[in-house]
Amino acid sequence: MATEMLPLFRLLQLVSPSLPTGGFTYSQGLEWAVECDWVHDHRSLIDWLQSILHSGFVELELPLLKRLYAAAQKQDLVTFLHWSEFALACRETKELRLEEMNRGRAMAKIVQELDHTTDPQWLEAVRQCQLAGFALAALRWDINLQNAALGYTWSWLENMVMAAVKLIPLGQTSGQQALHYLSTHTPEVVKAGLAIKDEEIAGSCPAFTIGSCLHETQYTRLFRS
Repeated sequence: MATEMLPLFRLLQLVSPSLPTGGFTYSQGLEWAVECDWVHDHRSLIDWLQSILHSGFVELELPLLKRLYAAAQKQDLVTFLHWSEFALACRETKELRLEEMNRGRAMAKIVQELDHTTDPQWLEAVRQCQLAGFALAALRWDINLQNAALGYTWSWLENMVMAAVKLIPLGQTSGQQALHYLSTHTPEVVKAGLAIKDEEIAGSCPAFTIGSCLHETQYTRLFRS
């Protein structure tokens, strides 16, 4: 029984804010969205995050996670590198690219320290893309793709809601209510994202991108991006 439960514990470890990949230090444009009053309360936060889930996550994040996971499963380094570079190229602002690479380097260190058999070539791909590191770690820790996708989505949602609690600010109860509501949509988001075909991978969130661009020169900031 303990062995059967191990992938669940590893997933909880992988999505935990205590894992030192620094996700809690980024707001991904949310800080600017609050500054300019695009996001100002519980309802507008839900609208903001839901729009990203149904565009960026369905059409980009989750399809890329699926392909990186499959490439690692097949030990296909060329394809893994391709999708890793593709993911980095889809980060539309300097801040988002730096976040991807910084968190990728942290993820590579974790993978290397916890699994000394990992080929350095795979680690090089992870260093430029934290999504690649998440996929590789999930596979190595026997976490199936469905659960990995759910965990990845939950981790992002939790980070964004906790950022909003500080920024708007929201009360802890309102933050939990937003997280409770949004998490009920996570299974359908994951199902849609994992069904996307190669030619459909895209994902465009203009307000999200504008917020990230303007955050770079924001006068006061709590978050790195």
